[in-house]
Amino acid sequence: MTTQKFTDELPDPEEPVLNAGRETPFRFSQSPNFGATRDLSSEPLPPEPAPTPAITPRPVARPPQPTKAPPSSPSAPTTSKSGAHLPRTLTQVLNEANDRVVRGDLVDFVPLPTGFDPLDGLIGGGLRKTELTLLGGAQGVGKTIATLQIARNVAMRPDQYVFYLSYEHTETHLMHRLLCLESINPPEIDISRGVKLQDLYKSIVAQRAKGFMGKDDVAGSLQAILRDNPKTAPALARLTRYSDRMIMLKASPAVTTLRAIKEMTAKLCEATGGNVILFVDYLQKIAVHPERPRDENDKVTIIVEGLKDIAMTLDIPVWSIVAADREGLKSKRIHLFHMRGSSALDYESDIAIIMNNKYQIMAKDHVNFNPYTAKQYRDWVVFTIEKNRAGRAMMDMEFQLHGPHFAFDPRGQKVQQQLIDDKIIET
Repeated sequence: MTTQKFTDELPDPEEPVLNAGRETPFRFSQSPNFGATRDLSSEPLPPEPAPTPAITPRPVARPPQPTKAPPSSPSAPTTSKSGAHLPRTLTQVLNEANDRVVRGDLVDFVPLPTGFDPLDGLIGGGLRKTELTLLGGAQGVGKTIATLQIARNVAMRPDQYVFYLSYEHTETHLMHRLLCLESINPPEIDISRGVKLQDLYKSIVAQRAKGFMGKDDVAGSLQAILRDNPKTAPALARLTRYSDRMIMLKASPAVTTLRAIKEMTAKLCEATGGNVILFVDYLQKIAVHPERPRDENDKVTIIVEGLKDIAMTLDIPVWSIVAADREGLKSKRIHLFHMRGSSALDYESDIAIIMNNKYQIMAKDHVNFNPYTAKQYRDWVVFTIEKNRAGRAMMDMEFQLHGPHFAFDPRGQKVQQQLIDDKIIET
C-alpha cells in the first residue's frame, strides 16, 4: 500500500481522482493510510508547503423555477387558452358552485324555457347549459318553424341572446317568417290579425309601386311600409323588442365549418357573458374541414361530437335540427333511428325530439278511430321525446300548426288517441 507524502504535488481539486474504477473527487478530509510505524525524528523536516490558494466554488446551474400565477377567483372555473377546462378537485368545484349561489348566479339551476307546454315540463323545465338537443322529422313537418319560434321565445328574454345559423334560408326570409309569426302573436294566436307570407310580399310591392308612380305621400322604406300597414305594424313592434338579441347567419355548406361555428360562438359568449343559445338548421349540412370523413355516418359523428363539445366547452345550450334518411322518409312513423347517422346522434345528444304529422301516425285500425273526425288532425304535429336524460322518454305531446303564419300554438297537450308504433308497422 502506497503512502502519499506531503512533499508530493497536490492534485488539482477540480480534477477527479480514479478510485476503484470510479471517478470520485479528492477530499482533503481523507487521512493518508500509513502501512507501518515510522520514526520521524531522524528524518529532516520537510519544507513548509506553499499555501493552498482559495478555491472559489463554481455556481451550479439550477433549472428555472416556474413563477406562481396569482390565485384565480374561486367563482370562475379554471380554463386553458383553448377553452377546455383544466383538472380541478371536487373541493374546488364545490367552492365555485357555492360562490355562484351566494352571488345569486343560478343559471346552472334554472333552465331556459322553450315556451312550449307541456314540452318544458317533460324535459326538466327547458334548455340547460352544456346540453345538446336534437329535433328531427320529415320534410315539411315544421322543424324550422318550431326551432325559429323557440329561438324567438328565448330572445324575448332581456338577458338572453340567440345565435341562429341556417343552411336553408337567408336572414331576410327568416325575418319575413318572424313577421308572419308575430302577426298572430303566439301564444294568443289571433288568426284574424294574421299576415301570410304572400300577403306581406304583395303589400310591400304595392306600396313601392305607388312610390314609383310619383306619389309623394307613399312611404319608401320597408320599415315605413310595415308601420303604415295596420296588420304589420303590431308585428314589427313585437319583432323590434328582441331584434338586437337575435343574431342570424346564412351559413354555407362549403365555408361555415364546425371550427368556424365554434369560433363565432365563442366570441358571442365573450361579448354577452355566456348568455347565448346556439341554433343550427340543420346538422348534416355543417361543413367538416380539415377532417376527411369516410362516409355520411362518419361525417355526422364528427359533427355531432363537435356540437356537443361546443355545448360543454362554452357552457351553453345547443339546439340542432337533424334530417331523416331515405328509409325513414318511407316509414309510416319516423323515429330517432331513422335520422342520418343515428348511432352517433343517439349517444351524444342529451334530448332528442322527433316530429310526426298526427294524422299520418294515427292507428287507423283502432276501434275508436273515426275517419271523419280524424281529418282535423292534419294540422297537428306530435312531438315525441325519444331520449331524455332529465326525465322520462317516449312521451307524446301534440301542438297545432298554423303553417301559413309559420307558427305553432305553444299550448299543447298530451296525445289521447291511439298512435301506430313499431309493432303495428311490423304486423
